Amino acid sequence: MTVTAYMALGSNVGDRQENLEQALEALQEQPGITVTQVSSFIETDPVGGPPGQDRYLNAAAELSTDLSARELLGVFLNIESQLGRVRREQSGPRTIDLDLLLMGNFACHEEGLIVPHPRMHRRLFVLQPLAEIAPRLIHPVIGRTIGDLFLDLRHERVQSKYAPTDSSAEKTSTEPEVRPERELTGLRALVTGSTSGIGRAIAIELAAGGADVIVHGRREYVAGEVADCIRRRGVRASIILADLHDAHERDRMVQSAWNTWSGLDIWINNAGADTLTGQASHWTFERKLDELWGVDVRPTIHLSREIGQRMKEQKTGVIVNMGWDQAETGMEGDSGQLFSASKGAIMAFTRSLALALAPEVRVNCLAPGWIRTAWGAEASEFWQRRVLRETPLGRWGLPTDVGVAARWLASAAAGFITGQTFRVNGGAVRG
Repeated sequence: MTVTAYMALGSNVGDRQENLEQALEALQEQPGITVTQVSSFIETDPVGGPPGQDRYLNAAAELSTDLSARELLGVFLNIESQLGRVRREQSGPRTIDLDLLLMGNFACHEEGLIVPHPRMHRRLFVLQPLAEIAPRLIHPVIGRTIGDLFLDLRHERVQSKYAPTDSSAEKTSTEPEVRPERELTGLRALVTGSTSGIGRAIAIELAAGGADVIVHGRREYVAGEVADCIRRRGVRASIILADLHDAHERDRMVQSAWNTWSGLDIWINNAGADTLTGQASHWTFERKLDELWGVDVRPTIHLSREIGQRMKEQKTGVIVNMGWDQAETGMEGDSGQLFSASKGAIMAFTRSLALALAPEVRVNCLAPGWIRTAWGAEASEFWQRRVLRETPLGRWGLPTDVGVAARWLASAAAGFITGQTFRVNGGAVRG
């Protein structure tokens, strides 16, 4: 299977540009590897290691490969040896340095192989060239785009007088992942349908804000992977498996979630039926409607009422539901009718629930537009063109775009906001 991998290149000994170019040529000549993109070469100060080193020339490259991660790493080591790299001391000068950063959604932490690279998000000399060729690439563990990680780290380094250079802010691989503002510290959250897509991005974003997060899904292995991502942010994670079709399962889920950490502060109703891909895409209109009502609408109403009452008695809480940006403006076709009926119901319900639970509990709704989830990744050229045409910001939305909006609504910064629906759609205003 062919996957897309990303690597970092660096050199500070000899003809640095020639070293980088030779390494790229050697990679291109390897069976099973195609170099598909290369960034600009940038000059940077050395990070760590002995004093007095010369400055580095750094770059990033995108590869298409059918090799495994270990095989690819072996190729990197062979090329380094061929180009005269000698490993005498950690972070010492080198003719060439080749690091595997990312390899699709693959994650591994084994002896001699850690993917994604454990410190890439704390290194400007890695993020800057990588953001040039893949700004919208999502880090599979952190759940944020490379472009955002680069901008955040650059801002941090400019603003912090205590960390004026990369060397003063370097972290070890045992520390938590990205820790910007922790405005949700101490809060307890649950995100339904948080094992993939938008739900996964929301769960990880809440954890990045400092919240403890309960992961909900139906597959234990996948839920465990998301829980691990959350724990790497230095917060607690728990898992609840439940089929939201079943009213008894929903009741059990509420009770179990509330008991996990003696209450909850944030509840995100994200779970939704996928009727656009796989076998479900061939179902009849009536069956799709039943599925959307059984997974999107009825559980949102049931869970919000149950958890909302507990939060009201607790005197605090935030509920966020998930709508659709075209539910109020309309879209042609069966899918438009299906989603406008189901998501429109959720948006209307949100307004009424907000009135019932005020002032103790805030209830709001997010209405995503064209978000590149499973369907968006496989959509035809017609839909790719339509998305760009209808979106003023000129791109697909990402799950992380919804995640950061949910994080804001859950925070004290949105403390005067309730009963509202916010479109996360790149500025689309048709209708």
